Amino acid sequence: MGLIGRLVRGQGATALGSAVGGVAEIFVQNATRRMELDEAAYGRAVTQFGQEFTNRDGGWFDSIVNGLNRLPRPLLALGTMALFGYAMIEPAGFGLRMEGLQRVPEPLWWLLGAIVGFYFGAREAHYFRNRHWPVKGAEPAAQRAVQVPEDDFPDNAALRDWAANMRKRL
Repeated sequence: MGLIGRLVRGQGATALGSAVGGVAEIFVQNATRRMELDEAAYGRAVTQFGQEFTNRDGGWFDSIVNGLNRLPRPLLALGTMALFGYAMIEPAGFGLRMEGLQRVPEPLWWLLGAIVGFYFGAREAHYFRNRHWPVKGAEPAAQRAVQVPEDDFPDNAALRDWAANMRKRL
């Protein structure tokens, strides 16, 4: 018991434990250290992104570009309303222009649809990603007070699924 007693009482146990730990880390990665390194890398990346996207006082060019970025939706809405007005004021001219639109090749319509779809889809994806999801069990009282009908909507699968999800929440 002499050798074991000396190891346990003195610095030998500590040295032996650190040696075994060092050898073990050669074969198996230290999970705690990996988490610390991942967190440090994440912190550096967030800091870099924060510096990159700080709201600097832009010049006149930035103001013009920001203004142009806000134009497509109002222009599409107002343009559609203007088309209705134009059709009522000048039906013959409107009809001629619509006949001209019929001559546009189909691939060009697909391209226009893709551009508009990606523009609005990207906006929707941006707002969806930055949405603050509610914590389960912390819904406001108004949401908990929703009355779910007891009948199973035999003719509408979407309403059946909705009712089943609402019953699970309540």
